Parts: sequence; C-alpha cells; structure tokens
Amino acid sequence: MNTIHAIRYLIVDDEMPGRVNLRLAMAAHAGWQLAAECGGAASARAALEKQPVDVVFLDIRMPGQSGLELARDISRLPEPPLVIFVTAYSEHAIDAFDVHALDYLLKPIDDVRLAQAVERAAAMLGQREAYGAALRRYVKAGKGGRPLDTISVRSVGRIEQVKVSDILRIESAGNYVELHLAGRTVLHRMTISRLEGLLPPGEFLRVHRGTIVRCAEIVRLESGGDGGYALTLRGGGTVAVSERYVAALKLALQAGQRP
Repeated sequence: MNTIHAIRYLIVDDEMPGRVNLRLAMAAHAGWQLAAECGGAASARAALEKQPVDVVFLDIRMPGQSGLELARDISRLPEPPLVIFVTAYSEHAIDAFDVHALDYLLKPIDDVRLAQAVERAAAMLGQREAYGAALRRYVKAGKGGRPLDTISVRSVGRIEQVKVSDILRIESAGNYVELHLAGRTVLHRMTISRLEGLLPPGEFLRVHRGTIVRCAEIVRLESGGDGGYALTLRGGGTVAVSERYVAALKLALQAGQRP
C-alpha cells in the first residue's frame, strides 16, 4: 500500500496576526501539515536546517533580513521548497512573480486565492529543480529591474523556461498572452499590457491592441484598400496594424528599428 505523505509547510511573517490568520485558513486544506511558524528570516533558516519542508509561505517585507534575502538562500538549496510569497504589494508591483511563475498571495489573504495557490503548489512539488531555477532568476533580478531575458511559463505540473529572444510575436488572449515561437505557441498567464512594459526596449513594437511583434520579424508595412494596414512578417504571415499605432510604427521603421 502506498503511503500518502503530508505536505509540510512553513509560515514566515513578522506579524503574528498574519501568521495566525494563515494557519487558521490552511486548516481547511487536508493533507497539509504545519511544520513551524517563524517571525523572521533567522528563525526560518533555523527551522529549515532542523527539518526540510515542501512549501514556504513567505512575507516579503520584514524587519532585519527581508523575505527576498531569505528566498535567495532558499533558491540555493539542492531541492528548494516551493515559495508562495505573501505581500501587500499592488498588482503592478508583482509582475516579476508572474514572469518567473512564482505564486503569491495578496494581503489580506482571500480564501479562494489561497485554495488556488495550494492546488498549484501540490501540482508543482515534482518540479522542484525547475521551480528553484525560476526562483533564482527572480532573486537575481532583485529590485534592479534588469531587462527581461526569460519567461518561466507554468503549465500543469511543470515549468518551461522561454527565452525572450525566441519570441517572434505576442498576441493577447484575455488574461493570458500567446507567445509565438518558431513552430509553436506557448500560453502564459499575464495581460499583454503588463508584459509589454517588461520587454527589452527596442526589440519589440506594439502594432495592435492585441499584438506585439519582434522588430526583426517585420518585412514591410502595407496599406489595404479599406484604408487599414498590415505587416508582413518573415515567416510569411501577416498581422493587422490598428490606426493608433501606425504613426509610431512608421517612425520606428524609418529610424531603422528592424534589419
């Protein structure tokens, strides 16, 4: 008979009410076992040295050593636990979590959102190496806002590292974006407007409300009989250009922002 092991988790938050609220909310999730509650990074390190855990709920802003510094140490472990960041950051300040496929909970924690994070973490436990790589990229970027070079795309039970240099164009799909690569398309959970602000400057152009194109893929801009415009791409396909982007696109092409 196979033995089902409980998923052991650690709560790290300098505020006691935050720890208590999360502990009480987690009581509704069968199969999850609390290993310890810690009020800071130092006590969390001691707890992790004493006994390994599967998941760490980690507050980012803590006095002394921040959650980001602790996450950096966690990412270096041979089999790092999954990290679910707990933060009061606004939506626009958490883009990095989405880019690196790292889960997060906004304070005050919503029960439905917690359930989603718990389900995702359980599905990802077999992919600790890939998750550790994504975590290392996140903490390496830190607050410096380095140009985005890799997007960690999370699908069911796995994380795929997609190089930004391999992306030919990006199309909106509601709360997701379709990353068009050579011969295939990858779906990533992020709106196109949020992703646009993270792309390396000068490498991509927004040509439509729902389309971003790599500059190097543009062959020519043509006007149609109905007064609309379309771009011909290197692969032979075409994409529509909306009127609001035509002027900026022409300026970019005249400035040589393509081969």
